[in-house]
Amino acid sequence: MSVTSLTIKAVPGLSGVDPHAWDALANPPGAERDPFLSWAFLEALEASGSVGDNTGWLPRHLLAEGEGGRLLGVMPLYAKTHSMGEYVFDHAWADAYERAGGRYYPKLLTAIPFTPVTGRRLLSPDADVRRALIDGARQLAAQWGVSSWHVNFPSTADREALNGAGLLARTDRQFIWENRGYRTYDDFLADLSSRKRKALKKERREAQDGIAIERLSGSDLSPAHWDVFFDCYQETGSRKWGSPYLNRVFFDLIHQRLSDEILMVMAKHDGRYIAAALNFVGSDALYGRYWGRLEDRPALHFELCYHQGIEFAIERGLSRMESGAQGEHKLARGFRPRAVHSAHFIADPGFRAAVADYLVREREALEYEIAAIDAESPFKADA
Repeated sequence: MSVTSLTIKAVPGLSGVDPHAWDALANPPGAERDPFLSWAFLEALEASGSVGDNTGWLPRHLLAEGEGGRLLGVMPLYAKTHSMGEYVFDHAWADAYERAGGRYYPKLLTAIPFTPVTGRRLLSPDADVRRALIDGARQLAAQWGVSSWHVNFPSTADREALNGAGLLARTDRQFIWENRGYRTYDDFLADLSSRKRKALKKERREAQDGIAIERLSGSDLSPAHWDVFFDCYQETGSRKWGSPYLNRVFFDLIHQRLSDEILMVMAKHDGRYIAAALNFVGSDALYGRYWGRLEDRPALHFELCYHQGIEFAIERGLSRMESGAQGEHKLARGFRPRAVHSAHFIADPGFRAAVADYLVREREALEYEIAAIDAESPFKADA
């Protein structure tokens, strides 16, 4: 591929981008399917108004076009006026830069909004096109005079390309459940120490006492189920963030577009739904995203969000379950700390040097923390 034949441009949304052309690059044949990269998911965020004007997330997706306007590469990109909803925390960077007289916002961000899931970010099978997307983002940052461009949760290949292009490497951690060849949930329990195994069995008995649990996907999901889920989502969101990021229109759209890639786990008590957990299903992973409850019941959160998800992943032969950021309580339930990454282009040389120095020390601390937490693993072989 000759880079000189490429045109890199930013577009203010996906409504004018051919869904099939985008998806052919985002989830090509033979690659692990990532539902969050799909045109259907990203455009639902825009069509619903969950991102866009007045949200601080302005879509400016990069397209790499060849002769005749043929789409050869794409990259999700947003102009951000704040750092909320990213799960890679740079608030301290913003504060330090602005106290020194700089202007941190707006910045550019390549990420899936509100979704701390590692995945592909430079969407093209051609290495030259991927490099052109990196160069295009940096040129756009210079053209618009923004402080920085950030890439959150890139895949290993993309991270290596970004770091090779000079972006600063940052490390964080998440708790991820890994399928170690289990055929049944009991196989998973047998892999735990006796004490941990007994604790989880007791926890599940308490959570399921008087509760009916349903797993729903595809045509089994109805608007009534989404009504309950949205009430649960609003309840959790209002407690945690004050105002949830996603609106009902977004969930209506993903119900219409992606219901076969959704697993809803719901709990019913005395004939009434009282809690729900929303998961997305990839080709090799289950992604736990949102949970909420209308009644407080012992251990119900753990049952719906973790135990049911692990059972489903084993039944489907999925290699892992990812359940978002934070949560050391996940360790006792078979999730283990794993490094996740981000990459950062800082325009100001002095500020870049300060951030680079900080990241070296942060990375060393994270490596120690991950090792220390993993030493408390509930697995027999690691005891």
